[in-house]
Amino acid sequence: MTQTTTARPTDRASGAVVPVLAFAGIVVAVMQTLLVPVVKDLPRLLDTSPSDATWVLTSTLLSGAVATPIMGRLGDLYGKRRMLVTSLAVMVAGALVSASTSDLLLMIAGRTLQGFAMGAIPLGIGLMRDLLPHERLGSAMALMSSSIGVGGGLALPAAALVAQHADWHTLYLGAAGLGALAIALTLLVVPESPVRAKGAFDLPGALGLSAGLVLFLLPVSKGGDWGWTTGTTLGLFGAAAAVLLLWGLMELRVPAPLVDLRTTARREVLLTNLASIMVGVSFFVVSLVLPQLLQLPAETGHGLGQSMVVAGLCVAPLGLTMMFTAPVYARLSARYGPKATLVLGLLIIAAGYGGGLGLMDAAWQTVVTSVVLGTGIGLAYSSLPALITGAVPASETGAANGLNTLMRSIGTSVSSAVVGMVLAGTADTVGGTEIPTLHGFRVSFLIATAAVAVGLLLALFLPGGRPSSRLRLRASSEEEAHPERAETALRGLPGRGRDTPQPPSPPTAAEGCPAGRAAGARDRWGAAGPLPA
Repeated sequence: MTQTTTARPTDRASGAVVPVLAFAGIVVAVMQTLLVPVVKDLPRLLDTSPSDATWVLTSTLLSGAVATPIMGRLGDLYGKRRMLVTSLAVMVAGALVSASTSDLLLMIAGRTLQGFAMGAIPLGIGLMRDLLPHERLGSAMALMSSSIGVGGGLALPAAALVAQHADWHTLYLGAAGLGALAIALTLLVVPESPVRAKGAFDLPGALGLSAGLVLFLLPVSKGGDWGWTTGTTLGLFGAAAAVLLLWGLMELRVPAPLVDLRTTARREVLLTNLASIMVGVSFFVVSLVLPQLLQLPAETGHGLGQSMVVAGLCVAPLGLTMMFTAPVYARLSARYGPKATLVLGLLIIAAGYGGGLGLMDAAWQTVVTSVVLGTGIGLAYSSLPALITGAVPASETGAANGLNTLMRSIGTSVSSAVVGMVLAGTADTVGGTEIPTLHGFRVSFLIATAAVAVGLLLALFLPGGRPSSRLRLRASSEEEAHPERAETALRGLPGRGRDTPQPPSPPTAAEGCPAGRAAGARDRWGAAGPLPA
């Protein structure tokens, strides 16, 4: 059984903790879109075939998917700041490897190391929960959760500018410099979390989950090249299903599993994770469609004929709007709860894609679409960590948010595969070159709208949200059975120290026996609901 140990920090977290952690999240997200401006030139730059060149992108996806839940669990066990710095250090090493080579295998190795940094985002969310007072927690987690979109959006124009005027390896040197700065700021400003989970790291569970994810994401990423009905693709999907099923059965028998599937099966956690996949799908569609629409030559009849840099600037408001949405989310969530803001965000995304179907005739129209979608995606992304954090024990925050981040990554992977297939299937061939059509772009927007509709349906079935200004923290099952341990754990949480007077709970007649004490614990600590922060 997982238990939590806490020790009240000697110094209260400074006001710089939130921007430093958000900056680390943005740096990590930059790695995901760093190569977008040069992706079509990778076969020439690396002297390889187009099929082999795609491994430069696929390797980062696979390593990020594997690392995210594993680093979250390691953070719960051994310290979230320690694992955050480790993630960033591995990313810097990978960026330096990629900056120093044009060899395909070394480039893939460097990109694989860069993907490990994706664990920094759930670790940052966990640190915020452990260090910040509840009145600052809502907006802080919203900003951290949105950082993946902010970094991705801002990286596009910056990377395009560098790619047009400097050697493309400079992109990696810049990323390494940003990573080193993020490490230094984290060590200087961010204290270590006082919250720890007791137990050993579940190595067999980590290996099983890694194998299952690779077997699933590999055909998702390469199915377009291999063929969706080939034996290789179908065989890998079948193997993934078998491995993940066996992994799940094994995790249910482990005292301290990598992922607590019983917690994950709770309605609020399960539905939030499924909705996260749909949000991930909707986020990536606009990132795939608008840059291509903007850069297509005007001679095609529907292309907008913009340069790579201008295309990046037109899409950049997507990330900027997500960043500025964080304080708006905090106000809305404090009043109506994270469920309501998730539903509102999904409705705005649906409106953005619906309106975007008719806004493809000018560059300024793509900016409008980016702003509307950025607002909706920002609200949706900001709601997810609050819903997850309010439904799991403090000792599982890192692993639970890691799994949620993984669900978003799966959504973007599926989105990339499906939209790529749609654009290829609807393309016109002109002079031996396939040109995406306006019809393909609109079908892609309709796919995103359908994903949002599914996400909205899932969100409506979530339990009624509570205002995030009174964010409630769930006790572990061990603490429910032993309320004295829960009280000890609470003393280590921000705003729950020994200096904070706690109103006594009147004893009940039933508390005279062990079963009655457990029932009293459930009443006080919230078996049906999380703990009040």
